[in-house]
Amino acid sequence: MELVNRRLEEVAVSRMAESPVVLLQGPRSVGKSTLLRILAERYGGRVVDLDDPAVRAAVVDDPGLFVSGRGPVFIDEYQHVPVLLDSIKAELNRDGSPGRFMLAGSTRFDSLPLASQSLTGRLHRLEILPLSQGELGGSEENLVAALLDDPGATVTPDASTTSRDRYTELVARGGFPLALERTEAARARWFDDYLALCLERDLMEEGRVRQPAALAPLLTRLASQTAQVLNMSSAGRAVGLPTSTASDYVRLFEAAFLVRLLPSWGRTLRSATGSRPKLHMVDSGLAARLLRLPPDKLSSLDPAALQQFGHLLETFVVGEVLKQASWMEHRPHVGYWRTHHGAEVDIVVEDSRDGSVVGIEVKSGSRIPSKDRRGLRILRDALGDRLTAGVVFYTGPHSIRYKGPDAGIIALPIDRLWTGALG
Repeated sequence: MELVNRRLEEVAVSRMAESPVVLLQGPRSVGKSTLLRILAERYGGRVVDLDDPAVRAAVVDDPGLFVSGRGPVFIDEYQHVPVLLDSIKAELNRDGSPGRFMLAGSTRFDSLPLASQSLTGRLHRLEILPLSQGELGGSEENLVAALLDDPGATVTPDASTTSRDRYTELVARGGFPLALERTEAARARWFDDYLALCLERDLMEEGRVRQPAALAPLLTRLASQTAQVLNMSSAGRAVGLPTSTASDYVRLFEAAFLVRLLPSWGRTLRSATGSRPKLHMVDSGLAARLLRLPPDKLSSLDPAALQQFGHLLETFVVGEVLKQASWMEHRPHVGYWRTHHGAEVDIVVEDSRDGSVVGIEVKSGSRIPSKDRRGLRILRDALGDRLTAGVVFYTGPHSIRYKGPDAGIIALPIDRLWTGALG
C-alpha cells in the first residue's frame, strides 16, 4: 500500500525537542520501523536495526560504540539487546540534551525492569498502534478532543452514509498496514503468520513459557472475551491452565501488544466496582481472525454473530479513541466504568488538564432505545458538571441531541470518529 502519513510523526518530532530519549512502542508490523526511518532521514541520523542478527551480534559485543556520538541515534527493536540501554544511560550522563536517541520496540518498556530503572526521567514513550481510519482516508481526526472541548459542535445535520455491512468490513479488516489491501483469504493467511511469529518467536524469547502449546488456545479464548471484563480463571480453565499461569501468559500477551487491558475508572465514585480491567484485543481484525469471523459471518443475523459483532465493534471503537488520544498534546486518561448494579459506560475519557470527562457507549444497532443510555445517565448524575458529554456511538445515520431526562447525552454515527474533523 502507499505510504500513509502517520499523525505521530509530528508528535515524535515535538517530543524529541523535549526529551533525551523518545521510544516508539507498539505491536509488530504497525509501521514503527517505517516511521523510525522517516525520522532518521529527517534528522540525518543512522538506524541501528537489532532485528538483523549480524547487527545484533555486533551491538552485543560493543554496545557503547553504537550509541556514541552526538546523534540522534535511531535504534529499531531495542528490546533484543537490553544491555544497550545501560550504554545509552552512560552516554546521557555525559550529554543529556534533548533528541539524543529514538528507540522503537515491540515489547512494552514496563516489561523490562532494568530498562525502566536505567532511563527513569529521561525517556518519553509514544504508543504507535495499527492505522486509524482517518490515517487511511487522509483526514485528521480530532473528534475525541472536540468532545472534551465543545461537544455541542460535534452534532451536525450531516447524515452518515456508512452501512452496517461496511462497518463489518472495517472491523474484520483492522488496521495493520500489511493486511489492509489483501484479499480476504490473503489477509487471513497474513494474520495467521503474524500470530505464529509473535507466539513462536517473541514470546518464546521471554523464556517464561512452560506450556507453549497453550498460548494459541488461550489467545483465542481471550479474543472471545474482547470488550468484556477480564475473567482470568474462566479463560485459564477453558484451556487447562491454572489461573496463575493464565495470568502470567496474559501479561506476556500484553507486553507483546496482542491484548490491551483497559483499566477500571472512577473508583472514588461510591457506585463504582473494583479494579478488574476490561480486555480488548489490540486490533479488531486480529480478533476477528482468531474467532474465524469474516465479514459475511459478522453480518449474519444469527444471535451469536450479533453478540460477537457487538463486542468486536466496541474493540474497534476503543482502538480509534485510543489512537486519537495518543497524539493529543494533553493525553487524556482512558478507562471504562461499571456499577455494582450492572450499569456500564464502555469508555471514559478524562481530560488530564482539568478532570472533565466524556463517557462513551458503543452500540451495534441502528436505533438507540432508552435503556442503552442508562449507564450514561447514571454517570452524568454521579459527576454533575464534570461530565462534558455522554456519547452513544451507533451504526445509524443521524446525530441526535437528547433532551429532558437524557439532557447532556448525544448520539453520533460511528464514522464521525474519522469523518467529523472540526476546524
